[in-house]
Amino acid sequence: MTTTGNRYLAPGRVMALFNKLVGGLTRLGLSVWGSRELSVRGRKSGEWRSVPVNLLTVDGERYLVSPRGRTQWVRNLRVAGEGRLRVGRKIEEFRAVELPDEEKPELLRAYLKRWKFEVGVFFDGVDANSPEADLRRIAPGYPVFRVG
Repeated sequence: MTTTGNRYLAPGRVMALFNKLVGGLTRLGLSVWGSRELSVRGRKSGEWRSVPVNLLTVDGERYLVSPRGRTQWVRNLRVAGEGRLRVGRKIEEFRAVELPDEEKPELLRAYLKRWKFEVGVFFDGVDANSPEADLRRIAPGYPVFRVG
């Protein structure tokens, strides 16, 4: 498994269909296990781009984790620094700060505890019970943003 910051796993047909389903339910106001529709302006086009994400809350702070690595939404959020989270009609604007690798291990552990059934396949054998060293090793391949 590549654990660099350039890691990216493209969604297959089944996952693309699953994302459309979750995105549609979220737009209707049905959050699936904490899902939100993330909208970020495209870094080149300036157009709004949307994708379903899981919003993680740890100790009152909120985070977006990219289990697939350096996705388009990650690239766009790095440039824009802000976006929108939506469930149904409720839209929340936010600012995002990307976390350094040393702050990620416990957040990755919490993310895996909550959504392993959905995203565990993207972590190549590392799970919520893995040693801290394994989580530190993979951290560069999993962008994490604090949302505020």
